[in-house]
Amino acid sequence: MSKGFTLMELMVVIVILGLLAALVVPNLMGQSEEAKQKLACVQMKQLQVALNDFKLNLGDYPTTEQGLEALIANPDEERFKNFRSGGYLSSKTPPKDPWNKPYIYINDDGAPDLISLGADGKEGGESQNRDLKLSECER
Repeated sequence: MSKGFTLMELMVVIVILGLLAALVVPNLMGQSEEAKQKLACVQMKQLQVALNDFKLNLGDYPTTEQGLEALIANPDEERFKNFRSGGYLSSKTPPKDPWNKPYIYINDDGAPDLISLGADGKEGGESQNRDLKLSECER
């Protein structure tokens, strides 16, 4: 007597695996983009902490023109005499969003905001392509 599986038994197993994959894979596909959006909010909150440290030490946030680079190197030696040695970020360049694009820093009258343009890197969009703003991230 043979101790192997019959063709019918193998077909049943393959069909069951196919049904399981059809149920599980679509749920996992959306999780990746949702995780990237959450990571973008976490990174923007970390940048906000560095921006707040900058303001606490120097009296004001960097201007829009100075950008996030002001957290790494002193943008104005005369104006910011108390700039922290080594800057306010541990890296030599501002971090990029989870889609490997730079964050957009805007300082309108002392109310800074950070923006990630999402997966497509363009303004606007929906779902994974929507723009993410620090001001809209959950606190």
